[in-house]
Amino acid sequence: MSLSRKGSQPGVTSSASAQPTTRPQYGLLMLGLLATGYLFVQLSATQGLLLLLGVGLGYSLFHARFGFSSAFRQLISVGQGRALQAHMLLLAVTATLFALLFALGQGLSGQPLAGYLAPIGPGLLLGAFMFGVGMQLAGGCASGTLYATGGGSLIGLVALCSFVVGSVLGAWNLEFWTAGPGAVGSLPPISLAERLGLWGALAVTLAMVGGVALLAEWVIRKRQPPPPFMPPGPKGWVRLLRGTWPLWVAAVVLAVLNAAVLYVSGRPWGVTYSLTLWGSQAVEALGLAQPAFWGFWNGQSPLELSPLSHPTSLTNLGILLGALLSASAASVFGKNPRLDWKMLVAAVLGGLLMGYGARLAYGCNIGAYIGGVASFSLHGWVWLGMALLGTGVGLLLRPLFGLRNPKPTDTVC
Repeated sequence: MSLSRKGSQPGVTSSASAQPTTRPQYGLLMLGLLATGYLFVQLSATQGLLLLLGVGLGYSLFHARFGFSSAFRQLISVGQGRALQAHMLLLAVTATLFALLFALGQGLSGQPLAGYLAPIGPGLLLGAFMFGVGMQLAGGCASGTLYATGGGSLIGLVALCSFVVGSVLGAWNLEFWTAGPGAVGSLPPISLAERLGLWGALAVTLAMVGGVALLAEWVIRKRQPPPPFMPPGPKGWVRLLRGTWPLWVAAVVLAVLNAAVLYVSGRPWGVTYSLTLWGSQAVEALGLAQPAFWGFWNGQSPLELSPLSHPTSLTNLGILLGALLSASAASVFGKNPRLDWKMLVAAVLGGLLMGYGARLAYGCNIGAYIGGVASFSLHGWVWLGMALLGTGVGLLLRPLFGLRNPKPTDTVC
């Protein structure tokens, strides 16, 4: 990910500049801890575990600035594929852990375990493409907007709210893509595990992941030869434990947490369902529409469901809290760049495209991409390809909104 570091202003020491923000940040840290503790006590054991897993996800995402939109942007703009290689490590570890859990056959409470399988059709293709465009305009993906919002980002909050609106529109129009004219030519879900067996599917998935990682390495070396490897010294290991995590560390931690979500809830980590739920509940409460008549809700009123009734609601809330804890502990909560109206318009448009696209594509970068590939469903790989195509279009649109694309001279982690 692109990182820019600025020195202290002339005549101002770093300790003096940091001192005014210390106490407010510790206050936010305590507030986040109290909120997490209160919710944990009020929920059941399973719900409390999912909330804590969400806190771990949010803390890890923010602490490493682990992104998906930035990874795609770096790859296509300047041929920097290190972040994409971190995705491949995340997929390899997640798929391996999922395979072990699927072989086990049941979760924490004895419930069956199920992965994310989805058909391949026009809705998936268009939705993933729209998502790719949207996350470049918004500057973050589904998980990215969540942890950015938790870290006090105004752009993240605008994009997240727009994401909710877009997902509600997608739920309202979903039948067109699943059972109407938009579903023409769709293929049923293709599960590698059903065709090759569980371990055969894992072997093929690991081979594909390795192939993408090697292709990214070839692009990296072709565009800009990497510097020689230098093992971390004593200070490097301290930075690993206390400072910003390297992407490979975050990839392993996120994979373990994703597998834990599968084991506790019976389904992999997801993001977009709860955003659609919250938005649909608001629409119904305000009397704007009756979502129960939409195909997505299949006759059930969203208001009949508790906002914390679904695992994705708990993990999303945990991500917000975890990012708040990480940002507050690092004294970076609410550190926003100077904003203008073009950036805000881009965030709104990007959020709408992501929300609508995620509903069409059966998920976002977490549910469809990571969850789909790790569940041995072919639709996850299709999502990746279409999102990369959408990223290319998004990069062409970013300058129109005053957004900067990476350059070869940027420092990349």
